[in-house]
Formats: sequence, structure tokens, C-alpha cells
Amino acid sequence: MTDKPGLLVVEGISKSFVGFKALDGVDFTVRPGEIHALLGENGAGKSTLIKVLTGVHQPDAGVIKIDGQPVVMRDTQHAQYLGIGTVYQEVNLLPNMSVADNLFIGRQPMRFGFVNRKRMEQQARDLLAQYDLHLDVSSDLSRYSVAVQQIVAIARAVDMSGRVLVLDEPTASLDRHETEVLFAILRQLRARGFGIVFITHFLDQVYEICDRVTVLRNGKLAGSALIAELPKIELVTLMLGRTLAVATHKPRHDRPIPAERQFSFKGLGRSRSIAPFDLDIGQGEVIGMAGLLGSGRTETAKILFGIDAADAGHIRIDGNPVLIRTPRDAVACGFGLCPEDRKSDGIIGDLSVRENICLALQAQKGWFNRLSSREQTGLADTFVKALDIRTTDIEKPVKFLSGGNQQKVILARWLATNPRFLILDEPTRGIDVGAHAEIIALINRLCDDGMALLVISSEIEEIVAYSTRVIVLRDRAHRGEISGDDITTSNIMQMIAAESEGAPA
Repeated sequence: MTDKPGLLVVEGISKSFVGFKALDGVDFTVRPGEIHALLGENGAGKSTLIKVLTGVHQPDAGVIKIDGQPVVMRDTQHAQYLGIGTVYQEVNLLPNMSVADNLFIGRQPMRFGFVNRKRMEQQARDLLAQYDLHLDVSSDLSRYSVAVQQIVAIARAVDMSGRVLVLDEPTASLDRHETEVLFAILRQLRARGFGIVFITHFLDQVYEICDRVTVLRNGKLAGSALIAELPKIELVTLMLGRTLAVATHKPRHDRPIPAERQFSFKGLGRSRSIAPFDLDIGQGEVIGMAGLLGSGRTETAKILFGIDAADAGHIRIDGNPVLIRTPRDAVACGFGLCPEDRKSDGIIGDLSVRENICLALQAQKGWFNRLSSREQTGLADTFVKALDIRTTDIEKPVKFLSGGNQQKVILARWLATNPRFLILDEPTRGIDVGAHAEIIALINRLCDDGMALLVISSEIEEIVAYSTRVIVLRDRAHRGEISGDDITTSNIMQMIAAESEGAPA
């Protein structure tokens, strides 16, 4: 496979957006008969590279070659004409139309100026039979599972393009059996000589199905290698940009682990989201949650806070059973959540700093028990001073604050409710160094004050610095726990990259 010429070759591709360099001199080669994983954390440049390859964006520099000939992707249709088909995570089909319509929309066989439905449906059956899929092609696509819809989308892309297939998170919504069906189809396409680009966050699947991997980091090529020659721990190191030898902070051993755990989550899980897990946490504990993007960290937070209802397991608080099916239930139990995406899920940009801070407490009290203007002002002033939120005026729209100060406003919103259990999802992402240090100091202070915290972070050194225990996730499952002196960067990365479930740190 190493000696095969490139079917699709990218040389020195760069792309910038308003001063931000999304891609910086990236090289990438897909060979015929190869499944090539494209990996990287959020912001690594994967999406931009795919959009360049499929004609959505024009590169600022670099060359794209197909079969050794330079090409310019004018638009997505031109990319399809040149042989590049794409299937996105959210299947880009029309569920209210038939399977046959979805396969041939825009290129239906015609007769006397009308769609020849009989011929189209026969062609649809013949096409899907190649994938061992036998459906009523006249039925609406919405009747069928996500897995079937993925296969229909792949069949359409292959039939339209027929050279290179780009799959963006194809297994994100599939269970294990559905994933195996999809992989059988990918192996079949590989045997037919297709070049397949496979974007995923599931490392186990990369080693199961892929032949080669390319890793992007911060818009640059971090490395490319044959899967058979790349140990998983080295792949994790490429993705995170740090080696196991990196020195790190020592965990706070002076913080005792409570003998009694006030919050107990047993067997919580949700189909297609996160495998059932157990989690116990006491007041004054900081549980760090580590894992690569897509490992199930945010899915865990959503179940704990009731955004996604668990379909298994039970919850006890102070030994008493409780039911958390909605965020309202969670808030009533003394929970708070600072979400990963503060701009879309956290702040309300056009509302003032004061209004954003008071929002959760007002919801907790009920809209018929309004906080007075004096109470709102006093609350906002208190937290602006306590958290050093830098704003010229509490009436200033929060969208005009820096990222770090927006994060503090969201923290203030939940601290105003006096929570017992606070979940922080990527609390330091995208903020400056000074604000980063202040957030870490705040986490430690809240823990010292007796609050229970669950902190999700991609920064492993950060997790090591403040955690009393660390939960490691991989492929949407809780894989293990690390505590005490074993909380080190090296041990966490080893568990993330472990070859088998439950491997020792």
C-alpha cells in the first residue's frame, strides 16, 4: 500500500479566514484501496481541509491533484464530477422523500418529460443490492434507521462520484451492530479500489478499520503514518501535542477524599450516547474528566444535568433516590452546569451582565417571584467584585466582554443559586492566560468551601493540578479511575490510549 500512487494528493494547502490561519501548509494523500483516518481535536483544521477538498472553500495556497493532475475545485458539484463524494455526520438527505428519490434526486431517469419512477425504483433496488440492502425504495427514507440512511447516503455519493469517499463522523449515531454493518460496506468499497477518508473521534475504530492516519493540530500537519506501525499511545501524543515525558503539576494531596459521597449515580446511561457508568462524588471533591473529543465527556454532563434523559440507572442524593429528567429537576437538586460552548449554550449575548448573572436564580425562584431591580443589582455587583469580572458597567451587553469574563459571568450565574454540585465543561477553553489562572484558582477555592465539582477538560496538566480523582473516557464509555499519587499526565494519557477496556494506567 505504501508504494501505491496517490489517488488524491494535497500539497502545501493553506487557508485563512479574517487573519486566522485555519490550514498552514498541509500535505495529505489518499491512495486507492485505502481507508485513511483524518484526526485532530476541535480547531485542528479537519473541517476546513474537507471543505477545500470538496470545493466549498478555495485554498489560499497549495495544490490539489487527482491521479497526478492538478485540479481546481470550483464548487461542490465540480468536486463530485472529479470523483469526490462526501457523507456528513448529519445525513444530508430528505427524510420526507422516498429512498429512490434520495438516491437519484437531481439526476432522475426521465421519460416524455416526466420522472420514470418505475425505472428509478428498479435502479435504486439494484444499487442498494450491491450493499446487501433490500428495502422498499418507494417508502419515505424517514421510516428507516440512521444506519440505513447512512448507507443510502454512501450509495448515492459513490454512484455520483466513484473515486474518493469522505465520511465525516459516520458512526457518531450508530450502535455497535450498525457500525459493524457500515464497516463491512467500507471494506467492500476498499476492495473495489476506493480511497476513503474517515473522520472520527473513536480511536478503537481507527485501529479496527483504517489503513493509514493523518493528524492535524492547530491547522498544521502533526504527522501521518500507517496504522500498523503506529502504537496508540503515539497517536494520542500526536493529537494532544505533548509527550509522556512532559513534567506536570503535583495533585493536591492535602485535599482528603470524603468517606461519604453525597451524590451517587449508578448505571446511568443513554443508548447511542454514553455507556452505563457509575459515579460517586462527595462535597469538597473535584472529579476531573479526561478523554479525547468525542469520548463521551459532554454526553456524561448532559445526562447528569438532565439535558438528555438517561434510559438506565438511578440517582441518590444524601442516600435518598431522586429523579432527574430535565435541567429544572437538576437545578432543584442543587446542580449547576457551565456548558462547553459558552456562546451558543451559555451566555445570552444581547442581555446585560446583570441579567445573565441573575438568570438561573430567577428561574429557580420562578417567574412569578421576581427578583427586584435592587436585588438584581446587588447580586451582580457582588459577583462582579468576587470574581473580578472586568466590565465597565453591569448593564453592558455580555457579548462585548472577553471570553474569560464571559466564562466568569456563567460561573457567577450558577454560584448565585448556591449549588451543591457544579459541572464545568471546558471552563478554560478559549480564554487568555490570566483568566485561565483565575478560573483554576476559583475551582480550588470552591472545592475548599465544600462544593462538589465535576470538571471536564482537554488540558490534561490542568486536570492533574486540581483533581482529587480523575475519570478517563474513551469511545463513549467510562474506562477507568485514577486517584492520589497516580494522577499524572503520563497515566492519564496511557489510559486514554489503552488497547483494551480496563487496561491499567
